Amino acid sequence: MMLELKNISKKYDSFSLEDISLSVEKGDYFVLLGASGAGKTLILEIIAGIIQADKGEIILDNENITNKKIQKREIGLVFQDLAVFPHLSVKENIGYPLKNKKIKKSVIREKVNSISRKLNIDHILNRKPLTLSGGELQRVALARTLVSNPKILLLDEPLSSIDIQLKNELRKLLRRINNAGQTIIHVTHDYEEAVLLANKVAVLNEGKLLQTGTAREVFQFPKSKFVASFTGVRNFFPCILTPSDSEGLKNAIIDNSIEIKLQNDKKQGEGFILIHDNAIIVSNEVPKTSACNNLFGEILEIVPANTSIELIVDIGIKISVLISLESCKNLSLFEGKKVWVSFKATNVKFLPK
Repeated sequence: MMLELKNISKKYDSFSLEDISLSVEKGDYFVLLGASGAGKTLILEIIAGIIQADKGEIILDNENITNKKIQKREIGLVFQDLAVFPHLSVKENIGYPLKNKKIKKSVIREKVNSISRKLNIDHILNRKPLTLSGGELQRVALARTLVSNPKILLLDEPLSSIDIQLKNELRKLLRRINNAGQTIIHVTHDYEEAVLLANKVAVLNEGKLLQTGTAREVFQFPKSKFVASFTGVRNFFPCILTPSDSEGLKNAIIDNSIEIKLQNDKKQGEGFILIHDNAIIVSNEVPKTSACNNLFGEILEIVPANTSIELIVDIGIKISVLISLESCKNLSLFEGKKVWVSFKATNVKFLPK
C-alpha cells in the first residue's frame, strides 16, 4: 500500500474529523467526494503536513510521516486558489520549488522545460500570471507541483472555477498524468467529476467517512441514503426482503404496501433497494415486456435534467425516472397524467441493513 491514513482525527470548535482511515495504492486516481464543509480539504492539508492531526498516523511507502516536515514528505498539493506568484514569470513559478534544493540552474531549466512541454505550456514560459487564462493558470500550478516529482499529487477542487470546455481539457490532462503513473488524490463536491476520473472513491459527510471503495462499488452499491443521493441514485428505499411466489425471485416490501420483485439469494430481512432511474421504462398502456415490475402511477413533476427529462412518479412511493426529451414528447407526458412504469427484477439491487 502506498499511502495509509490510520484513524486520523482533528477537532475544531464547531467541526471534527473523526477516525478517518483509508488506503491509496500506487497509480490510483482517488477522489474524496463530499459537500462543502465535509472535511475534504482538511484531509489533504493533514496529508501534506500543513496541519497536524490530533491523533492517528500517516504511512507513506511503509514510512510513518505523521510528524515529518512538510518539505520532506514528497507530496505535492495544488491549492484551490492555485497560489501562483503574480510577480514571477511562468518559468520562475514552475522552477520556484527547486530553487532552495541546491539544484544547478541548468538542471532546473531542463526540468522546467520538460514538465512545461508535457503540460503544453512551454510557449508561455516568459509570460506573467496576470496575462494567462484560467486553464493556463491551472497548468502552471500543476507544473510547479509536478516539477518536484512528488509521490502523490493532491488536488483541491481543481475544476471548480473554470468553464465546461476547459474542464474537459483539464480532465484529459489529469487522466494523462495519472496514466503516466502519477498517484492522485482529488477533492471535489461534484459527483460527475468523480465518475469521469476516479478508480477509487471515498464519500465524506460532516467529518465522517461514510463509504470507500472502487468507483463501481460506491456508485452502484451505496451503503446509505446519503451516499445514494450524493452519488446520483434517486431511487433508494428501505424495505423488507421476503420470499416470492415466482421462482428465483424475492419480494422487497416498501412501506408495508409496495411490492418490488428482484433477483437475490439473500435470506429475508431488512435492507434497502436501489433502482437506477435510467433503467425504468414509462408507457401509457400496460407494458407488454418481460419486466416483472409493472406499476401504475401519476406524474407529479417533470424536471429538465441536462439533455434528459426527469419524471417524479407517484406509485405509492415517489420514484424518479430518467427519459429522453423525445420520449417525453412522443408519450405526450404532462404533470398529473397517469402512466405505467416498468423495470426488470435484475435492475433492482438489494443492500442488507
